[in-house]
Amino acid sequence: MKNFYTADEVKEMLGLGTIRTAHLRIQSMNEELQAKGFWIERGKVPVSFFHEKYPYLKVVEKA
Repeated sequence: MKNFYTADEVKEMLGLGTIRTAHLRIQSMNEELQAKGFWIERGKVPVSFFHEKYPYLKVVEKA
């Protein structure tokens, strides 16, 4: 099971035009997690937290 989404995956799922926008979304989510006292991974966002913010998107499983 996948624990984190990368910027490329976030870009694809949200249909964003640039990877920079995906990085900004990830950074924003990670700042929120860090403020709650969680450890973060730069450039990645936890799958479960991403889907709290975007509940209408399906979970991506890579083979």
